[in-house]
Amino acid sequence: MILEILKTILFGVVEGITEWLPISSTGHLILVEQFVKFEQVSPDFWDMFQVVIQFGAILAVVILYWKQIWPFTTDKQKAVKSKGLLSFVNKDIMILWFKILVACIPAAIIGILFDDVFTALFYNPVCIAIALIVFGIAFIIVENFNKGKRTKNKKEESSDITYKDAIIIGIFQLLAAIFPGTSRSGATIIGGLMIGLSRANAAEFTFYLAIPTMLGASLLKLVKFGFAFTGTELVILLVGMFVSFLVSILVIKFLMSYIKKHDFKVFGYYRIILGIIVLAYFMI
Repeated sequence: MILEILKTILFGVVEGITEWLPISSTGHLILVEQFVKFEQVSPDFWDMFQVVIQFGAILAVVILYWKQIWPFTTDKQKAVKSKGLLSFVNKDIMILWFKILVACIPAAIIGILFDDVFTALFYNPVCIAIALIVFGIAFIIVENFNKGKRTKNKKEESSDITYKDAIIIGIFQLLAAIFPGTSRSGATIIGGLMIGLSRANAAEFTFYLAIPTMLGASLLKLVKFGFAFTGTELVILLVGMFVSFLVSILVIKFLMSYIKKHDFKVFGYYRIILGIIVLAYFMI
């Protein structure tokens, strides 16, 4: 049991780091599992675990960005009273949530209908490696294309994001839902950069978008699993979520500090190198 907990901690650390850095959490978990395997869980549990462990990462975003995403307030100067509600509603945050939900639509529809198909077809090391390389190249191309563009032309605030922007970002998120190794954060950040969002705005909108997207995916996996946990499996899941929560807080803070002075190309190079190593290993 102790060995299984240590493995869980490793998976939690991997999830917490790779969920927010644009390098693919699901891809890394699948790759790590090739070498570090649970001995006391079922295959169905592992399929569920690699998604539901993200719940800890979601909680980190909620805590860190609570003021930016909670739409209800008692501040009369910043909110207007909604008819039929006792609380006050911040209009800007409510509009932001509508945009977030719009961005979730493509992945939600396709994910619910074809989740099992995508898992069977693409959840393997070769497909992950290809996705790592392709989107690594995309990061470098997009950053080079944006280099030299004046900051004042960038959309710096969440309020600058239009519904059209939200749909485009949602389509990029769909790619991550189909192909593991793409990276949900990586795909949506690339989409955001391509339509003119600043790096910070693209990253923050990606964090917000993760809340309903990952929560929905986690609930879907739990329902399919049927909540039929053994005692060991339940402990593993809880420990994994807790570790991913702690690590996610540190990584989100690091990323937002990092991109103030740096671009995303380093993550592109990392993805390409890792993808080539994975292809070489599994082809040999």
